[in-house]
Amino acid sequence: MLDLEVVPERSLGNEQWEFVLGMPFYQAVSILRRQDRVIKGVQVWYSQQYPLQMDLVLNLSHDGIRLIFDPVSQRLKIMEVNNMSKVRLKYCGVHFNSPQVQPTIEQIDQSFGATHPGVYNSDKQLFVLNFRGLSFDFPIESKFEPKYAHGLGSLQFPNGSSPAVSRMCVYTGNSLLDTKAPPLPIICFQGNCFVECVEVLRDHGVSKGLKFLLLTEGNGPGKVMDPRKKSLERMVMFGDSCQDVFGSLGCPGKVFYKAEDKMKIHSPDAHRRLQSRCSDYFFNYFTMGVDILFDATTHTVKKFILHTNFPGHYNFNMYYRCEFKIPVAVEMVKPKLVQTDDSSEEEVVITAYSKWDTVQDYLVRPDQRPVILNRSSSTNTSNPFGSTFCFGVQDMIYEVMHNQHIASVTIYQSKTGSTRDIGS
Repeated sequence: MLDLEVVPERSLGNEQWEFVLGMPFYQAVSILRRQDRVIKGVQVWYSQQYPLQMDLVLNLSHDGIRLIFDPVSQRLKIMEVNNMSKVRLKYCGVHFNSPQVQPTIEQIDQSFGATHPGVYNSDKQLFVLNFRGLSFDFPIESKFEPKYAHGLGSLQFPNGSSPAVSRMCVYTGNSLLDTKAPPLPIICFQGNCFVECVEVLRDHGVSKGLKFLLLTEGNGPGKVMDPRKKSLERMVMFGDSCQDVFGSLGCPGKVFYKAEDKMKIHSPDAHRRLQSRCSDYFFNYFTMGVDILFDATTHTVKKFILHTNFPGHYNFNMYYRCEFKIPVAVEMVKPKLVQTDDSSEEEVVITAYSKWDTVQDYLVRPDQRPVILNRSSSTNTSNPFGSTFCFGVQDMIYEVMHNQHIASVTIYQSKTGSTRDIGS
């Protein structure tokens, strides 16, 4: 049985680990992986059809805990304990819930002190006791329903017994209904850089590079060097060396060498290309949601991959979501009401939250068919998430899921400044 400390408006954990409000989904999963001998029966709940509207949930079924994440930011929003019998809880080092201590009204009042009167929900037959950043649900039988709203203290129960807590929630703010995921806390930076925005730099329909707005931790002035958040702007362009990228973005999370290119069959004269002794390699920036490919011969940037980290994708939770913006010039046809040019160019900005069916009419020709991408691991040849579809647009490849959300965008260096085949 887990023994956890409750810190209102902040965390739920112990001396070895803790879940912190505002923590990214990736870090919460990392904790669960490290504690797999203690925490079992973990489930991931999400909406495959509406992943941006329904909360992302980690359900710790054996421990009666749910970690609820905002579907857009993918940061921890609410920590819910819905089975008090499966976990031991304490506040300021003193248990208020354990096999020996029942979380009754009197116990909660003794542990947390006086607060506002409880709010009664007649539909659910619940009294909700609210503290700032913390709430407790007490089930009340219909025969004990209060006739007047005088709070929990006005209720009378036989033999001095009182109801016990059925659910506890930890969140930020004064209201559980209005709570939002807080900004990424300093404790979750762990020496990494995170992306606030990645803008694709384009000129006359040709991609030139990426502009990063990074968020990192820095030391403020003064005698006490407290860690503070710091914003940085960096640019990485096609043709930059690996040393340039090191200087701009820092050390990558991993360096991956390409052993096989499954898309080379779509390239012109693929059969004539000899197997090289050296291979291209990626810098994987997992906390930024970006991969950067370098040429094996020149060691310069030749491709970027931006990941959206939607649940239901094969690579889900390998990367943080990349908050990208891609300005794309598209041809807009004007109605023939006056004797002017029939068309003009307008700019459409594509983000990590754009759905393909809302932008494809501007980008894809009616006769253009996608390439179907099937993924499988070396140990398991089946992919439970199914295939995705790749559309080549100008010098970009959009990988699209069945729910029309964009899974990734690959941006490659165009030699001619015009549209190339997907495999080029």
